[in-house]
Amino acid sequence: MSLTAMASVSVLPPGERVRRWLEVTPVYQTPLVQAALARATGNDDCAWWDLLPFMTKRDWQKNFPANFLPWAASVDELEDHPEIELDFTSGTSGERAPLIMPRGWWAVQERRALFLNRHVARILDKIASPRRATLSAPVCNGDVSYIGRPSFVDRSVGGTLYLSLSANPWLWGAVEFERIAMEIAQWQPDFLDLDPVYGAAFARFCRERKLRFPTVKFILSSYEFVSVVHRTLMEEIFAVPVFNLYGSTETGHLLMEDEHQRLRPSGETAFLECVEPSPEGAAQIVVTTLSNDVMPLVRYRIGDHVERLSDESGDHFRLLGRVRDAFQIAGRIVTTAEVDACFAGMTGIAHYQLAQIAADRFRLRYIADGSGPDSARLVELRGELGRLLGSGSEVALEQVDQLLAERSGKFRLTVPLANPARPEPLLVS
Repeated sequence: MSLTAMASVSVLPPGERVRRWLEVTPVYQTPLVQAALARATGNDDCAWWDLLPFMTKRDWQKNFPANFLPWAASVDELEDHPEIELDFTSGTSGERAPLIMPRGWWAVQERRALFLNRHVARILDKIASPRRATLSAPVCNGDVSYIGRPSFVDRSVGGTLYLSLSANPWLWGAVEFERIAMEIAQWQPDFLDLDPVYGAAFARFCRERKLRFPTVKFILSSYEFVSVVHRTLMEEIFAVPVFNLYGSTETGHLLMEDEHQRLRPSGETAFLECVEPSPEGAAQIVVTTLSNDVMPLVRYRIGDHVERLSDESGDHFRLLGRVRDAFQIAGRIVTTAEVDACFAGMTGIAHYQLAQIAADRFRLRYIADGSGPDSARLVELRGELGRLLGSGSEVALEQVDQLLAERSGKFRLTVPLANPARPEPLLVS
């Protein structure tokens, strides 16, 4: 489809828009998809989408980018295209993969998500060009290259300063944290954009040095699961509210925590389904993007467990963690969020990882904050985890100085027994 034709599709109602994408986008020209499309009735009724097969990252990587743009033979052709931006996934669940979007799309959909929070909206409405400082795993993108050691100027792009020069903040020394603090003071951001683990590590340093950043009005925490221990540290030390912003590079921002701690969906950006729910209520989130006409993803498995909730103000969600990080205990699912709830109200822990080392044996390794947790509270925690993980489960505790990051620079709070998962079938065969 030409870019002009794509622009005309973007104004259609969601159901009709998805139908048109399925009819003309090469990646969806498969017997499974076309058979489902033939059985569908109605254009603007999203209910028929459950006739369609699920899409995985491997599907859209095959024959990319021609599977979305038939006139684009290679990624190189898109690097300098005036209407298309080229980016890469973070590599959380495997190798980094290229993706494409309309130029300027990322900023538009992000602002739409942020304005679901009225507190954030009021602040951003008053600032013509808001500044942020981002602390997360350093990943090369269209703005910054980490080949070599990029300077402050190299890492300040538009209204964003990228702070990280290396992964795993538990390995950083005082000199590195001092550099980060000095650069934030120099940049004077309106808000911080923090990976929660990196944010917790930096917060500890700021407390030691009694550092404050008076221009910072709130913190966005994303990139990975936001633990109660990370949130507690950041809110206590930075003395501003922390809001969870959830999504992925390939889908855009899907959920934004509002001022009442509810994760609200960004309905103009994507249609969200909850599939394969467990008896305990954990369902897998499936995303159909609605605003990226260059690379429309239909029924894409993002790889996270969620719970859909509802109240008088509408639908909202609870994030439960990565699907691959959930424990399988006697036929039931125990999610990262359930484990993390055991740490509620606890002080003295900056970060942790609970790993399953046998069917009924677990090891909790934690990094202490300050003098560490109260010994009586540790006993309680051990008991709570044991009850959650099933009768007869043993939980060993170990205080450590550091925990290793994944290859992507992100961390896993819960690690089930290594069980090779059967690869999902390709949508495109």
